Amino acid sequence: MKRLVYVLASLVLVFTFSTQVMAADGCTTIQDGTLTASDGFTILETGFDEFGYNYQAHMFNGRYCDYDRVPGGSYCEVDLVMKWNDIWLSNQDCNGDGNLDRGYTCDPTNANSSGCAGAWCTNHQKGTYVDSNGKKQRWEYLVKIVTPAADAYVDNGIWYTAGGEEIGPVTWGAFAIIQQVYNDSGTGEHGIEYLSPFNAGLGFMKPKP
Repeated sequence: MKRLVYVLASLVLVFTFSTQVMAADGCTTIQDGTLTASDGFTILETGFDEFGYNYQAHMFNGRYCDYDRVPGGSYCEVDLVMKWNDIWLSNQDCNGDGNLDRGYTCDPTNANSSGCAGAWCTNHQKGTYVDSNGKKQRWEYLVKIVTPAADAYVDNGIWYTAGGEEIGPVTWGAFAIIQQVYNDSGTGEHGIEYLSPFNAGLGFMKPKP
């Protein structure tokens, strides 16, 4: 069983909307009870929702098929854990546009843009399958993804720092893979598939204050 496509769409499609106008000098939070999910009427609350999202804690822990906030579908047997930082997707609305902020610290005016240096997310998938001999096998896959610094550039499908150091392969255009790990008891695959030569730490691209 090979790993599934890692998930970004979930964090793009689940922007939330406020039912009230936010004060100019404050932020609307989940605790305020006025932010709704993408359906426009489900009020966001702290803790995990029915799909597996915990926006307050910046994470998803549930079935792969539920990441799009639509119950059921393909790959419901696969477990998925996603984590992200506040730059990737915040748990509040501070610029008053009615959405959970994305990249607010980098661009408060356009805080739903995706290319903000220092943003990161992870996907951790795992599941089981039965091999050709009828034996149950286990697999798991982990990928770390970051937004490169503003002066980074792409050459032949690879992100590089301004100084020419390899960051990692391009994914979704604006992001870079810095680490991939895959384990499969049935195929014998085990360990790191890719590790950034520059830095595999999350948040290393975060701009200095």
